[in-house]
Amino acid sequence: MTPRELRATGSLAALFALRLLGLFMIYPVFADYAHQLSGSTPELIGLALGGYGLTQAILQIPFGLLSDRIGRKRVIAFGLLLFGAGSIVAAVSHSIEGVILGRVLQGAGAIGSAILALVADLTREEVRTRAMAMVGMTIGLGFLLAIVLGPVLARFIGVSGIFWVTAGLAAVGIAVTGTAVPRPAQIRRHRDAEPVPALFARVLADRELLRLDFGIFVLHAILTASFLAVPALLGSTLHLSEGAQWKLYLPVLVASVVLMVPAIILAEKRERMKEVFLGAILLLAASLLVLVLAGSNGVALVAALVAFFTAFNVMEASLPSLVTKTAPADAKGTATGIYSSAQFLGIFVGGAAGGWAVSLGGARGVFAFALALALLWLAVALGMRRPRRYRSYLARLGATARGEGSALAARLRAAPGVVEAVLAPEEGLAYLKIDPAQFDAAIVSRIAGV
Repeated sequence: MTPRELRATGSLAALFALRLLGLFMIYPVFADYAHQLSGSTPELIGLALGGYGLTQAILQIPFGLLSDRIGRKRVIAFGLLLFGAGSIVAAVSHSIEGVILGRVLQGAGAIGSAILALVADLTREEVRTRAMAMVGMTIGLGFLLAIVLGPVLARFIGVSGIFWVTAGLAAVGIAVTGTAVPRPAQIRRHRDAEPVPALFARVLADRELLRLDFGIFVLHAILTASFLAVPALLGSTLHLSEGAQWKLYLPVLVASVVLMVPAIILAEKRERMKEVFLGAILLLAASLLVLVLAGSNGVALVAALVAFFTAFNVMEASLPSLVTKTAPADAKGTATGIYSSAQFLGIFVGGAAGGWAVSLGGARGVFAFALALALLWLAVALGMRRPRRYRSYLARLGATARGEGSALAARLRAAPGVVEAVLAPEEGLAYLKIDPAQFDAAIVSRIAGV
């Protein structure tokens, strides 16, 4: 990657991290704080925790499409303004209704698609996959850091203070957008990085992609619902105050990452993705069953949390990879856009339904609800096809090759290791799905006239 590409990717990854820190730092500390707000009920507390997911799910794809028309950086800056405004509303609110409004406004700053499209604008085709991987790693690290930082900050500045910090992070994000992020020479629609409306019906008709969309929906519904019960359980079972709970989250999350690595290696290198995938769902369900039956036992609680976050991290790492492998060659951006919207919708449903479960059955009610979701997911996932080790590949088209149409596509599909080939002459690209074990990039370049 060139220095300019590294600067662009790093600064845009930082934007993702700033937003994630603001959104997830309140997860471990919000439920207890919300009980002190006027008008709070378990149902409204759940709605406040997950409310941002609804506006994220609704607006993320439209904001990405809007960025094609008016510019990426404008949409990103506007989204961060909304995010900051929502944070301030939540910070100054003394009622649960005010915090719900703030969280919904936070979610309205749905800039994920615009950021990914800008990454594509600012990177060459041959390094774009690496750039997207850097952004993805930042998302994962941002989540883990937020879960640990939330209780620490709450101890010193309270949850309202975390909302003020979040507003400050939004301001920093606007500054980063204006000063550190390069301005692209040209804005183009990238089928590998952003949704294309004409491809929605095709992607939504793909049963394998729908299984994966359902999976990320359930995974984040379970995560959000669980944080309505886990902090109180840590207090009652392990006698950890809210400000001290990071002392448990830190080793649990570190252990879960260590345990995740061999599972991912087994899935990717040994082609055991389906077995690892189903095993992670089973592990998630087992951890929830332990929380239902023995959450008041300290040893069982810690073991269940390690298992829970190990399963979560395995799924969070493998699901995007599965979407990429499964999506049609020219519809990766559309598939990931719908997948991401399903994730945020799961956050909203998990918060709303989790609050309802708390009102009916307390912590056990939440974990029983989450267990039911995990078992339903397992039933849906059992019929999945065994994933192949396919990857996406962008081939640049030479000037003479752009007008060849279907004949060129047929020659590309006949090349070693090419499974699927779709031409986009207006972009000067061919979108390929390849088998890396057989693929020869030199042959494809020669066919494409480069």
